[in-house]
Amino acid sequence: MSETINKEMLIDAIDYQNGSVVSKQIMKKQNGNITLFAFDKDESLTEHTSPYEAAVYMVDGEMKITIGGNPYNVKAGEIMVMPANIPHGLKATVKSKMLLTMIK
Repeated sequence: MSETINKEMLIDAIDYQNGSVVSKQIMKKQNGNITLFAFDKDESLTEHTSPYEAAVYMVDGEMKITIGGNPYNVKAGEIMVMPANIPHGLKATVKSKMLLTMIK
């Protein structure tokens, strides 16, 4: 069954937790997955690499996303593509929610 999900539904689907990063898996398939994240202000995912391409859709807030040493400020409504095998890290500059799509 198909279902339309809008921005407000994504915002309501996950809650912030003080001093934490919270995640909720939306879909998991053999060829990729979609995960919703809520970051408290100043929370981060440390720099790492992945063998998979990924796209971050900022649902709410703003994050500094560093890819290959280059910082980008990504705001609500924007999408950032993260190439495979390039170091990347994310830090919420304010409370933020993002949808991460990983393609295997």
